[in-house]
Amino acid sequence: MYSKYTIDINCDVGEGVGNEASLMPYISSCNIACGAHAGSVAVMDEVIGLAVEYNVKIGAHPSFPDRENFGRLVMDIAPEALQKSIEEQILLIKERTDIQGATLHHIKPHGALYNLITKDKEMAQLVIRAIQNTCPNLFLYVPYNSVIAEEALKSNLQIQYEAFADRNYNEDLTLVSRSQENALITNKEEVFTHIKRMIVAQQVQTVGGVKHITADTICVHGDTENAVELVVYIFEKLIENKIPIA
Repeated sequence: MYSKYTIDINCDVGEGVGNEASLMPYISSCNIACGAHAGSVAVMDEVIGLAVEYNVKIGAHPSFPDRENFGRLVMDIAPEALQKSIEEQILLIKERTDIQGATLHHIKPHGALYNLITKDKEMAQLVIRAIQNTCPNLFLYVPYNSVIAEEALKSNLQIQYEAFADRNYNEDLTLVSRSQENALITNKEEVFTHIKRMIVAQQVQTVGGVKHITADTICVHGDTENAVELVVYIFEKLIENKIPIA
């Protein structure tokens, strides 16, 4: 029905939930926590092994070095220290993928860092410098119409536009804050309606109306309560609608 469209399904993993073995058969890329907000070397190694087994593209998921708040609060940290931390996180996951003969495909910042660089030019440039100093040839997953997307293109980084299956959007295409009751979408039918509109019509229903959006990859958060149910349903419905997963 929609064979001219293809979409990547990505999931944030290695964050202590332990559902990776259930998710991997139904996703095409994953973002592995690098030990700053969650995870450990042992967890990274296990998740990389699963990604290799299921031919899932592997990404680094760096964040503010703040395990206490799961990387979901903006951290008061010197820019130099933050850049150093991001670089160390990327290099650590690259080291672990290299050990298993796997390839690192992309980088996707996590949580508060991801949200901050959508609108803060200086922070976006800091993240770009960290990538340029470590793995400049990787894809960077970024929100459509964001500061980080614009700055990455200026810096000749490869990008893929990311949208979220399980989150509601503000009118400016930022995500509704998790502090709000309507932040999450957990009903599987609503989730698929949400993403099909983004893939096929290049539109997203925001809290204030319908907006244009471009999505190369769709994220389901691995720590969403029913993440496995959502991913399986999305996978099956995409196949049913003849939308290739790639």
